[in-house]
Amino acid sequence: MQATADSTKMDCVWSNWKSQAIDLLYWRDIKQTGIVFGSFLLLLFSLTQFSVVSVVAYLALAVLSATISFRIYKSVLQAVQKTDEGHPFKAYLELEITLSQEQIQKYTDCLQFYVNNTLKELRRLFLVQDLVDSLKFAVLMWLLTYVGALFNGLTLLLMAVVSMFTLPVVYVKHQAQVDQYLGLVRTHINAIVAKIQAKIPGAKRHAE
Repeated sequence: MQATADSTKMDCVWSNWKSQAIDLLYWRDIKQTGIVFGSFLLLLFSLTQFSVVSVVAYLALAVLSATISFRIYKSVLQAVQKTDEGHPFKAYLELEITLSQEQIQKYTDCLQFYVNNTLKELRRLFLVQDLVDSLKFAVLMWLLTYVGALFNGLTLLLMAVVSMFTLPVVYVKHQAQVDQYLGLVRTHINAIVAKIQAKIPGAKRHAE
């Protein structure tokens, strides 16, 4: 019963995150997606020019400059107008931002769930439980060696972020054409895999 409850809880958490991610990537709230996308780009571009420590320090200084300036401005304005509005950030200072034990446990369980699944999948691939899957993984790693020689990690991350926020929208607008080309590519890949399975002893899946 406990395992079922945990699984249901993980499904609910994942469903909530998935829904929020889809809303962002499909630009359903243009303002919110624009802020998130712009923030990611600014951060990544900054990291390509400066060290992580410098970027964090500059961001902190920028935020502090804005908040301190606004605090002084409001204080001067209140003194001139002789009003008593109080601290300009009072509403935010009184917000509850602490995580409850239940929230911490929920996110910890979710992280544990995905880490365990990842470790099991890596064990399955590296110990060749399925020869075809392990060969596909080896080909992917081989291709990544060439990708790594051409791009550094930050460039790849920047390209991934741009793709995440552009490809879903492009797919929605040109779904028929994209599905057609993907179908052709998938058919071609399946044909190649079938030939490899026929030539390599033991490469056929156990299900067959």
